[in-house]
Amino acid sequence: MQPGQSPETNGNPAEPLVNARLSPIVESFSDRPQRTPNLINTRDRIAIFIDGASLFYAAMQLQIEIDYIRLLVFLTQGRRLLRAYFYTGSDRHNEKQQGFLLWMRRNGYRVVTKELVQLPDGSRKANLDVEMAIDMLMLADHCDTMVIVTGDGDLAYVVNAVTYRGVTVEVVSLRSMTSDALINVADQFTDLAAIQQYIQKQDS
Repeated sequence: MQPGQSPETNGNPAEPLVNARLSPIVESFSDRPQRTPNLINTRDRIAIFIDGASLFYAAMQLQIEIDYIRLLVFLTQGRRLLRAYFYTGSDRHNEKQQGFLLWMRRNGYRVVTKELVQLPDGSRKANLDVEMAIDMLMLADHCDTMVIVTGDGDLAYVVNAVTYRGVTVEVVSLRSMTSDALINVADQFTDLAAIQQYIQKQDS
């Protein structure tokens, strides 16, 4: 099974993701800002690629907690969602994290994980740039727009490659954590700080 593939779709990247799980809260976003109102086409097929670590640290900087359902609805902007990938390092012994990843799988995300590796300084990290790049290339012929939530400049090359294949690429990240090289090859950049009120968890 390839990264990002699930048995329910038999690995066919062209088969659309069912949006029924998102529909109950779409109405609550009727007043959300349309980032490019003249360019949004609700018939566009869209794929979303989220660097979990990048989003986690951006949320820490903004001092917010991400609501992943609201995030998915906001990024989709009413377009036809084919896939929403979430890439993250994984600790199989961390029950809280495993519970979160299970929730993500059951709420519209295709979760791609890699075991965390211990670094000489004692920290642990998992680099999933290759997995994300491969999934982007695999879907390039099946979608009109890609939204990538990351600031990693290492992905600039693959972003440039898919734009040459006719795909519009939107980068969403915290500006202070985003490579200029990535912004320069993207068709659109959105600063997370500008949309935080629409993607953060609300007080209950």
